[in-house]
Amino acid sequence: MNRTQVIEQLPGLRRYARVLTGDTWAADDLVQDTLERACSKWRLWRSGSDLRAWLFTLMHNLYLNQRRALPTLQRLEIEEVQDSLEGHGASADEALDLERCLQRLPADQRAVLLLVTLEDLSYEETARVLGIPLGTVMSRLSRARSRLRVLMDQAATPASAEPQPAPTATPLLRRLQ
Repeated sequence: MNRTQVIEQLPGLRRYARVLTGDTWAADDLVQDTLERACSKWRLWRSGSDLRAWLFTLMHNLYLNQRRALPTLQRLEIEEVQDSLEGHGASADEALDLERCLQRLPADQRAVLLLVTLEDLSYEETARVLGIPLGTVMSRLSRARSRLRVLMDQAATPASAEPQPAPTATPLLRRLQ
C-alpha cells in the first residue's frame, strides 16, 4: 500500500463520511479512525486489489460499530417535532435541503445511495463494501431513490399550497460494470 494511493482516496472518504454521519466533526473523526485502522491492518490488504473498496469497507464497518456502541435512543420522527425546531432564519414552510432529506433515509438505504451516486462505485463494488448481495444493493437503491424523491417533493411543497402532480423525472441510472 502506497501512501500516495491512500491520500488520493481522502476526498471520497471525507465526502462519504460527511453524509453518512451528518456532522463535519464526526466525519473527520470517522476518516481518522478509518486511516488508523487501515494502518494497523495494512497486511490484510491484498496488493493489486481495490484499495478504494477496502478503505470504504473499513469506514462502513467502523461507522456501524460506532453506532452499535451508542446508547439506544428513542427514534424521533421529524414530522412530530418540526414545528418546535428552530431554523437558520428560515420560515417553517421553506423546503428542506437535500442533506436533511438524505439524513431521513434509513441508514442502509442512505449508504447504498451515497456509494453508488456520490462515490460512483459500481453495484458490485457497493455490494462488496457493504457485505450484502448484489440484488440487495439494487433493491435498497431503488427504495432510497423513491423515498428521497418523496421527501424532496414534500420539502418543496409548502403546507398551504395545493398539491401538484409530481413531475416525471428520469431516475438516475447506473450501469452494471
